[in-house]
Amino acid sequence: MEQKISISAQLQLNKCVYLLPLIAILLSIASCTTNNRNIKHIALVGAGASFPAPLYERWLSDYNQKNPNVEINYQAIGSSAGVQQLIEGTVDFAASDVGITNEQAAKIKRGVIALPLTAGSIVLAYNLTPVAHQSPQVNVANTLRLPRQVYVDIFLGKITNWNHPRIAAANPGVSLPDLPIQVVHRTDGSGTTSVLTQHLSAISPEWKSKVGAGKSVAWQVGIGGKGNEGVTALIQQIPGAIGYVEYIYAKQNKLPVAALENKSGNYITPTAKSVAQTLEKVKLPANNLIAFIADPTDAQSYPIVTYTWLLTYHQYPNRVKGQALKKFVNWAVIDGQKSSLELGYIPLSKKVVLQVQTAAKKIAE
Repeated sequence: MEQKISISAQLQLNKCVYLLPLIAILLSIASCTTNNRNIKHIALVGAGASFPAPLYERWLSDYNQKNPNVEINYQAIGSSAGVQQLIEGTVDFAASDVGITNEQAAKIKRGVIALPLTAGSIVLAYNLTPVAHQSPQVNVANTLRLPRQVYVDIFLGKITNWNHPRIAAANPGVSLPDLPIQVVHRTDGSGTTSVLTQHLSAISPEWKSKVGAGKSVAWQVGIGGKGNEGVTALIQQIPGAIGYVEYIYAKQNKLPVAALENKSGNYITPTAKSVAQTLEKVKLPANNLIAFIADPTDAQSYPIVTYTWLLTYHQYPNRVKGQALKKFVNWAVIDGQKSSLELGYIPLSKKVVLQVQTAAKKIAE
């Protein structure tokens, strides 16, 4: 009898010996599953500038592939609307081609951090596709030269036809069409508009006094489209159209862009080299990393260039969200920069990367 009890006890002991590791494994799996569920629910929402939208779209797709538990959504609704949503607290981050003003920042109780994540050029794209009434002898170059005061006067409505003598003088040998110029501009509050109009104000006292600079201005002529994509679509549809868009929108849609006369009198096309040449002279102040050059002086600089900024809060009630956004920013300034040139943007310099990384440490501190 005693032997039977001993054997039974031994069997129970053996079961426990085998069950304990199994229970530990199951508890570990349950713990991992719980953690994964928590990570899976990290969702960030942002809105703002259309200027960087094609690059952000690539970044968010690439980042999600490497971090499937983090979902980041971005809506390109214009810089003004993005900043307003940040002020109202309806997004986790915003984007703006002109950063944020001190007055706007003062309205954000949680604090705001401006981080330049990429840069690019604003181009004057046009459509001189032959139309039925044009002479077959009309021959338009892929890249027209536009003198500084000529493109100012086009936007002022003072030059209204493509075969105008001042355009012809800058493009010898080019047979220009007898075609009305149709200016296309933004209808929404736009950082792209602000950068362009800062440049026009810097090179033309008349523009500065009549129109000035800002995200929204009283255009003298033209029709409006929403976002870079809206302006691009109108240029494509209207023979004789000219408008301003971020370079990638012209590139993707195969629209020709003008070579613009810079302050040194040289006609410069927007290339990675000519845009980087301008950015080298932009000194970003340590306190907010926001700065512009409205009219660069270097001989080979393309004249209309800007950084574009990601705007985050300093403090996040949901600390997990803040930490997730900080990790994304650190990825964007290192791995994300590899996509920049392919899409027509300019990678950040090593110096600017270090400045962004230092500033990003303050997110969700």
